[in-house]
Amino acid sequence: MLDVPAKGPADGGKRFEIAREFEVEGSPAEVWAALTTGTGGWLWPMKYEPREGGAAPFGGTVTRWEPPHRLTARVQGADHGPGRPPDRLDQLDHTIEPRDGGRRSWLRYVQRGSFADDWDRRYDDAIRHTDFHLHTLRQYLAYFAGRPAVFSALNGPPTSVTPDAFTRLARALGLPDDAAEGARVRVEAPGEELDAVIDFRSRYFIGLRTDDALHRFFGRNHSGAPVRVSVHDFGPQADTKRTELAWQDWLHHLYG
Repeated sequence: MLDVPAKGPADGGKRFEIAREFEVEGSPAEVWAALTTGTGGWLWPMKYEPREGGAAPFGGTVTRWEPPHRLTARVQGADHGPGRPPDRLDQLDHTIEPRDGGRRSWLRYVQRGSFADDWDRRYDDAIRHTDFHLHTLRQYLAYFAGRPAVFSALNGPPTSVTPDAFTRLARALGLPDDAAEGARVRVEAPGEELDAVIDFRSRYFIGLRTDDALHRFFGRNHSGAPVRVSVHDFGPQADTKRTELAWQDWLHHLYG
C-alpha cells in the first residue's frame, strides 16, 4: 500500500496518490465486469464507453481500455467542485492479473488527484473511503459477483452531524459496542430484522452483509456532514424508491 502526497503547482492544488493492491475472488474477466458494468454492486452505478477515448464517469475520458487487464480513466479540466482546484486532474488506474490458474485475480488500484484547500482532512477522507469501497468490492466479488444489483443511497438529516451521531446509529441498528468484524448479528432495519454479518467496522464505517444485500453506513459526521446509508440489494424484490424511503424515515426518527 502506498499513499504519496505531492505538490502540484500546475493546477493550483496539492496532489496526492493512493495505491492499493490485493488478491480478490474471481477471474480477471469477473473483476473487469465488476469495475466496468457491475459498479452498482459495490460502489454506485457508473458507465464506461468501452473504448479508448470513450466517455467515463464524472465527465471523464477512458485513456486505457484493455479488457480484462487494464482500465484507466481521467477527468481533467476546469469543471471542478468545492475544494477542487481549477484545471484539476483526477485519474483512476486499475491493473488486473490472473492468480491461481485464473480462478482468482490480483488487483492494483491507483488514484491520483488534487485538492485546493483543507488538504489534510480531504486527503485522510479519501484514504478512508478508498479502503472501505475496495473492501466492499472484495465482498461483492466473494459473495455476489455477477448478480444484478439495485443501488440505493441517502443522507441523514442535518441533525446527524453531531459527534455521537454514528454511535447512535450503530446502537439503533442493535449492534453491541463490542461487536467486531465477523460477528453474526440481528439488525433492526426499517420494518424488519435482518440476519447479518459485520463485514467491516471502524469509527467511520459499518458494513453489514446479508444473504441478499450489502448495507453500508458512513460516519460522515466526523467530517461535518450528515451520516449516509447505501444499500446494494441483490434480492428479487429489490426496489430503490422503497428502500430509500424506508431508511429515510428510519434516519429521521433516529435523529428527529
